[in-house]
Amino acid sequence: MGSKENRSRQIVHPLDHMLRTDRLPHIWCQGCGIGTVLSSCLTAIKASGLDFKNVVMVSGIGCSGRAAGYVNFDSFHTTHGRAIPFATGLKLSNDNLNVIVFSGDGDLFAIGGNHFIHAARRNIDITVICVNNFNYGMTGGQAAATTPYMAKSTTTPYGNPETPFNLPLIAFAARAAYVARWTMLHTRELTDSIKEAIAKKGFSFVEVLSPCPVNYGRRNKEKPFDTLKIYRENTIIKNEANPADVDIDYHDNIVLGNFVDTDRPSFMDNYKAIYNSE
Repeated sequence: MGSKENRSRQIVHPLDHMLRTDRLPHIWCQGCGIGTVLSSCLTAIKASGLDFKNVVMVSGIGCSGRAAGYVNFDSFHTTHGRAIPFATGLKLSNDNLNVIVFSGDGDLFAIGGNHFIHAARRNIDITVICVNNFNYGMTGGQAAATTPYMAKSTTTPYGNPETPFNLPLIAFAARAAYVARWTMLHTRELTDSIKEAIAKKGFSFVEVLSPCPVNYGRRNKEKPFDTLKIYRENTIIKNEANPADVDIDYHDNIVLGNFVDTDRPSFMDNYKAIYNSE
């Protein structure tokens, strides 16, 4: 037996080989769930048996967008709202790539909302993971397209007067091939769902609810353990639920599950069919 110091050096995290450990520790705040979501994502990639040389992670701007800088395979930290166009270009240039977009609700559904709709409509064969913490966490906690009605933020100090997006419904309406929602507390279900999304041919979308204790939580008197209690006690799993019925209501049950799993030709399938017919 070696010294305690030598034994501690031998302890390696099972995902270390998938991380740029020289970039750690990460920037995320205590109580933030993004690290847990990234861990589930990496675990799913590992369990999928993918060749890391053919895996690419793309992110936009925001707290979740920093994830691309920590993974030890090809990654692109792109401009605000433009993660999906970059991912689309990568996939169309090399159909053998497994392209995963990892970003936040503000990046993907506010400034990047139009890109999301059309990538889903085209059925681009990419996987999009959206960490939804209900506000723009990195830039000060402003209201986002997902901020609940009457929730407080830096730009809505008296309560948000707007109705938030139902993200699974948007994905479904745009004809995404795979649509799911989980929380960062449901790590096993989340990991399995991301694995399914990666394996699915076509546009796959997984929404992950995650706490933002410093901005959203503090302004709404919601401590980290309060959020986790909501995830445990106020959520109900309804696989194949109608996405139109899964609006997030903190005063009622929040519906989780795998909602959509359909098959239709991907964009590249259609493109190759037309190209080969000429």
